[in-house]
Amino acid sequence: MNTITLPKPDDLHLHLRDGEELSCVVGDSARRFARAIIMPNLTPPVVNVEQALDYRRRILACLPDDTEFEPLMTLYLTDNTSKDEVQRVADSAAVYAFKYYPAGATTNSDSGVTDINKVMPALEQMAQCDVPLLLHGEVTAAEVDVFDREKVFIERILAPLLENIDTLRVVLEHVTTADAVQFVTDGDDRIAATITPHHLMLNRNAMLAQGINPHHYCLPLLKRERHRQALVTAAISGNPKFFLGTDSAPHHAHAKAAPPCCAGIYNAHAAIELYASVFDAMDSLHTLERFAARNGARFYGLPLTTQTITLRREPWRIPATLRFADTVLVPFQAAQTCPWKLVEAP
Repeated sequence: MNTITLPKPDDLHLHLRDGEELSCVVGDSARRFARAIIMPNLTPPVVNVEQALDYRRRILACLPDDTEFEPLMTLYLTDNTSKDEVQRVADSAAVYAFKYYPAGATTNSDSGVTDINKVMPALEQMAQCDVPLLLHGEVTAAEVDVFDREKVFIERILAPLLENIDTLRVVLEHVTTADAVQFVTDGDDRIAATITPHHLMLNRNAMLAQGINPHHYCLPLLKRERHRQALVTAAISGNPKFFLGTDSAPHHAHAKAAPPCCAGIYNAHAAIELYASVFDAMDSLHTLERFAARNGARFYGLPLTTQTITLRREPWRIPATLRFADTVLVPFQAAQTCPWKLVEAP
């Protein structure tokens, strides 16, 4: 198989930033994806529907008028999120979910949830209104090893939450461990998970084995090889609970190289091509469409897109840097060869 034509996929976890930074990166996603769940962790964060709609307009303004790309907006869950705001999301045709960041867990998460008990009324309202909760699934307690944060989050926060609110729909985003894969697999249909290209392709040696590589630093962190293998097995399985979410997160190159290093990997420039490479290596290109275009749409109740993309087996070199506002960013797999290439429409 040297070409693949797919329904244009959905990226169900994407960071686009704002202003000139937004204009530099949104085209990469729009070329490869029909829709994207847009993360709300701007500075200041997107905490109400009005702000989300304003942000959506700014995203679309950066694209040519004939571009078929739909931003699916989210709100940032805080200790102060009201039940009325949850209802406004339920009534909105453009805002799809709330994002839960534990306070201090990752980039621009300082306004996140400090104690899950403080947001229980909002979560109960989300369950009542069938508004999904998107989780950055890590604890931030100082006594928890940074490589164990996802596993402990599942034990301490997620499992009790799903037991206490048994109709809440949840996406455990950017899963990184075999523990998370097993938890999602064993759960009922109201829990799903996204998987990134970098967590499918790399284990923690890529960040630490030959000196610290800041361009492979993301949160949750890359894990052991056995965890990477579990993610690959889940992604290629066709299981409808697992779907594509790049977690593409652009940062200026200097912000990645100088301490404290920003967490995040930019992969939107080649995301679907890199996913195809992983599936191809496992002789599983036949399940890529389910993972990339069907499973997530089903979970969010979205129609299958009528757009298509075509990929061709054609090696190409990923640029060493890309323009990012007034500086550059270093993309994922910079200066490396990708075996699959997006066939641009005429």
